[in-house]
Amino acid sequence: MSGPLSGVLAGVPLPTSIPSPSEGVWYLGPFPVRAYALCIIVGILVAVWLGDRRWQARGGKPGQVGDIAVWAVPFGIIGGRLYHVITDNGNYFGEGKNPVTALYIWQGGLGIWGAIALGGVGAYIGARQAGIKFLPFADALAPGIVIAQAIGRLGNYFNQELFGKPTDVPWALEIPDIANRPAGFEQFATFHPTFLYELLWNLAVAALVIWADRRFRLGHGRAFALYVAGYCAGRGWIEYLRIDPVQADDVFGLRLNVWTSIVLFALSVAYFVWSSRRHPGREETVLREDRTSVEA
Repeated sequence: MSGPLSGVLAGVPLPTSIPSPSEGVWYLGPFPVRAYALCIIVGILVAVWLGDRRWQARGGKPGQVGDIAVWAVPFGIIGGRLYHVITDNGNYFGEGKNPVTALYIWQGGLGIWGAIALGGVGAYIGARQAGIKFLPFADALAPGIVIAQAIGRLGNYFNQELFGKPTDVPWALEIPDIANRPAGFEQFATFHPTFLYELLWNLAVAALVIWADRRFRLGHGRAFALYVAGYCAGRGWIEYLRIDPVQADDVFGLRLNVWTSIVLFALSVAYFVWSSRRHPGREETVLREDRTSVEA
């Protein structure tokens, strides 16, 4: 093929942007079905399904992941919402704001760091009740968690939120409603689809963790640490593209979530190296020591 494409390939016009969904809520009679909530639910189901398969391969019992998810998921949702409300409190508190909207999770707004932190607390409680070790459980769940995050980003697409700087690249995201554009960017119509960047990055991280876990038999929390490091490496530069206003938007010249990514990346890499030297290989059993003696 020779000559310029001129925006057309084999008679088919090349896309110049990604349209935003016309709506993110559908109704079954009087009941609203929200795309954001559906994405979160599907992500959780995928994480539990994949986690259960990986957990059994590590020596766990079928159904244990689902049992522990009963603890982890509510804790994670509460933690994710708390982190979002705290870091974006200007959207909910102050003159002209309605604090009750801080409870409207279906409108979007779950901070991943809060979700992982409190979700981990819930998982730890569930793991102790089940008599299993927490670190191999976290290793088994790691790829499923990041895949769930990827699916959840589709919810941001339907909500027309968390997009990046203005751009005219062929994959730019259209934001037709001026009300959805941040202050100072009303004159622009297309933006970087950071939801898509993070979705693709998360899937790549999941593939990396699964490959590395099989190749090197990661244990003692190293698969989870690799997930955190991989996710943070991408989240840092993706976050830098975003223009949505957040509380503490500029901390020494960087957004708060960029600093969080930097710190957690460093900590996860340090833990990975330390654990590799201190506890090479995988755990011999996923049962806690007190339960191992009982099983014996």
